[in-house]
Amino acid sequence: MTQSDLTGSKLALLLAALLWPWPCQAQEAETEYLPGTVPPRLLLRPQRLRLLQRERQRSSIRWESFDGLVQSGAPLPEPGFALALYYRVSGDEEAGRRAVQWALAGTGDLRQLALVMDWCGPLLEAQQAATLASRLEEGLRKPWAGGVAETRSRAFAALALVEHQPRLAAAELRRVVEGWWRGSVAPSIRRGRPIARTEHYALFELMHVLRDNLDLDLREDARAYFIQLPLFRLMSYYPEPYPGGENDYRIPVSASAQPDLEAAMLSRATDMAMVAYEPNAQETQFLQGWVMQDRYLMRHPFGIPYEFLWANPYHPGLTYHSLPLVYHEPNSGYLFLRSSWEDDASWLGHFDGAVQTFEDGRPKRLEAAEPGACMTIGEARVILAGGRGRLRATAGSGPLFILGLNPRYAYDVEVDDEQLREERTDAGGILALPAGTTGGIRLRPRWPAPQR
Repeated sequence: MTQSDLTGSKLALLLAALLWPWPCQAQEAETEYLPGTVPPRLLLRPQRLRLLQRERQRSSIRWESFDGLVQSGAPLPEPGFALALYYRVSGDEEAGRRAVQWALAGTGDLRQLALVMDWCGPLLEAQQAATLASRLEEGLRKPWAGGVAETRSRAFAALALVEHQPRLAAAELRRVVEGWWRGSVAPSIRRGRPIARTEHYALFELMHVLRDNLDLDLREDARAYFIQLPLFRLMSYYPEPYPGGENDYRIPVSASAQPDLEAAMLSRATDMAMVAYEPNAQETQFLQGWVMQDRYLMRHPFGIPYEFLWANPYHPGLTYHSLPLVYHEPNSGYLFLRSSWEDDASWLGHFDGAVQTFEDGRPKRLEAAEPGACMTIGEARVILAGGRGRLRATAGSGPLFILGLNPRYAYDVEVDDEQLREERTDAGGILALPAGTTGGIRLRPRWPAPQR
């Protein structure tokens, strides 16, 4: 072996030694994901718990509604969550023991098991704590599909296990943050694949517990997405409320165009959880103005625990009537239009491949709409291209959106009395043309736009 070979071998060994995760390095990485907080760690940090206890002391309408259901023995759709929350706020040990017995009965709901373990810790006997810890560990050893709700539940389980299995808890939290969020989900969001609206509640529960316990703010990895998220959520409700037996509901958009009251309750809970996460941002203050209306206060057995947990009636909100009536997000291809913020407003939504309007008190899909027709929603206008290359835009001063084109494509666009120019569609196949575009429009596809 030559001298150069020896030098090269030594250099390789030195590099390997420097890069190898020695025990002290692994221990430091593990410690980074061990919280320094004490229970309750999940959602009920001291400031929020004090707020809820104050609501109980002043017999607020939310506490009275929650208390009435628990005291009457009404069936609770999520008994572990509801009874454990009631115990932690009121100190009612009977309610806490009911939550513990429910958890010990063999439920497979990892999120609720973790909440009972974390919130009802003072009531747990040694054997009960060992049993719940064993079930949480079992849940963490199951295959992980990577959905938002499932990931949230795994993070809950890990935080509930810190005293019992600190190494397992730290390893799981590290997987959630570094592997799942930073390695997969956040990059996907930046590429224009947003998290589904139905998964926003689980996402914000996860965000709350990671910031509360590890001082990690997931928004830092997708800042632009979270800045526009409150306006997206406001614009993606159908305009007219749905009358329910207990209260009115704002119905979030769905591909089925059918009202889903459980989804509506979780959507409202999401809005309140977003306000609680960043109450001083202007975007969430508009959201606070949206949620703090008594007609939408949830009294349903499913919704009232969320209503009580997240609502903050002491926080001022801004009137959302001053917000824009056009929401267009090119990176995801979402478009929502309103004529006003009144309940009887005209509305159009383009999301997840669906195009819907809201007419006669209900949403309608537009697959059967006449191609080429120009619709006016407020100041904006919309044309469904329907494969046509020649279209006509009616007069209007607002922006013009042409739907149904090839996503991320370059088009030659010629408008009456204007020069030929190149325009590109967004991720949803929407061509956005400037305000005031009117008259005949000719389109010719050229080539796909480069993928980012």
